[in-house]
Amino acid sequence: MVPVSAISIKKLSKHFGKLRAVDGISLEVKEGEVFALLGPNGAGKTTTISMLCGLLRPTSGKASVAGYDAETEPLKVRKSIGVVFQQPSSDDLLSGRENLEMHALLYGMPGEGRKERIDSMLRLVGLTDRQKSRVKEYSGGMRKRLEIARGILHKPLILFLDEPTVGLDPQTRSHIWEYIRKMSQVEKTTIVFTTHYLEEAEKYADRVAIIDHGRMIALGKPSDLVRKLGGDIMLLKSKEPALIASELRKMPFARSVKIKEGIVSVTVPDSQKNLPKMLRLLDGVDSIEMHPATLNDVFIKYTGRAIREDSAEGSYWERIMNSKGDR
Repeated sequence: MVPVSAISIKKLSKHFGKLRAVDGISLEVKEGEVFALLGPNGAGKTTTISMLCGLLRPTSGKASVAGYDAETEPLKVRKSIGVVFQQPSSDDLLSGRENLEMHALLYGMPGEGRKERIDSMLRLVGLTDRQKSRVKEYSGGMRKRLEIARGILHKPLILFLDEPTVGLDPQTRSHIWEYIRKMSQVEKTTIVFTTHYLEEAEKYADRVAIIDHGRMIALGKPSDLVRKLGGDIMLLKSKEPALIASELRKMPFARSVKIKEGIVSVTVPDSQKNLPKMLRLLDGVDSIEMHPATLNDVFIKYTGRAIREDSAEGSYWERIMNSKGDR
């Protein structure tokens, strides 16, 4: 039986020389919880998962996974978990089906029902027609789908997913997430995942932790973290943005007033009530756009940058600003 806390982390750290890749993280993940670990590249997410899987020894601190000490009982931990890392690890010379059959044998899956389980996983990830092809002939997306099928084949107590849906088409992403969510709800599988698609975390995670520079800087339900931002985000266009920003800062309900490339952004709580009031007090606003705050905006608040700044897929504000730069 998995304990109430499927994962327990206490002051976990990993140092590489002077680099503190993970710096004193403490965290509890409940049985059956879908938990997202978010952060910029290099924040310490993969290092944390590697320690939880028993692949890296921590510099200090403790981690318990499925009731086992990740440092002193790594074999017991590995028998209890499934892992899908960013980089594929399937055998190139074997077919997709042979990879799954080998994995089933390694995990001691009983012969009865093994074939049906493998067939089911191949259907889930859309590889039935290519199951006999060697993996070296697979595209990157096909390899990723096979890795996911392998990770969940043996019905692990805890499933670690490191960027599981990168390179997958939207339909396959949706199907896989539906199945993963079902594992959590029906089989009480605990899911820990990282992603650069923050809409996935917002939609599927019960809770999220944001880490940066190896430290945890935010923790909670996505909806609670979004609500703490304090309202909806408004983008105001005016010929006199500095004047508009100055007037907004005098309003008690206006928060986080900023100017970027001639556009004023402001966070407004209870927008249905305060937006009409705001517009009555302002002159010279040419246009206004409003959008509800999202987990992207939470991420920027805590880390100071979008999760994928180089691809213009940060908050709505970031996307608007990037698109206007070419005009």
